[in-house]
Amino acid sequence: MEEITEGVNNVHITAADAHKSNRIQVSNTKKPLFFYVNLAKRYMQQHDEVELSALGMAIATVVTITEILKNNGLAIEKKITTSTVDVKDESRGRPIQKAKIEILLGKTEKFDELMAAAAEEREAGNGEEQN
Repeated sequence: MEEITEGVNNVHITAADAHKSNRIQVSNTKKPLFFYVNLAKRYMQQHDEVELSALGMAIATVVTITEILKNNGLAIEKKITTSTVDVKDESRGRPIQKAKIEILLGKTEKFDELMAAAAEEREAGNGEEQN
């Protein structure tokens, strides 16, 4: 029990890292790609920027989300951070190192205009379906 307490006491988390309301931790198994694309758009509407974070194989998903948002004129890259983190491997019982990426995206100047146009298109499309 002492070891656990000692380990917990040695963990230092800054207030900014403890809970970022604009951070999305991406998994390539839990949700479909466009769930994350749409969530990122919503976070940018609320916070003007979004941080996408992923480990290991999910890194490709984060890069794809970033490229979709950039190619649609919605986001610009503000910062990209790569690192390596120790993750406990349950099958081996010892920590393994995994690559980590964090990409900070900001809204483009045309973000609000493009989002408003997309919302209008959806509303117009819904009206046509009902006729």
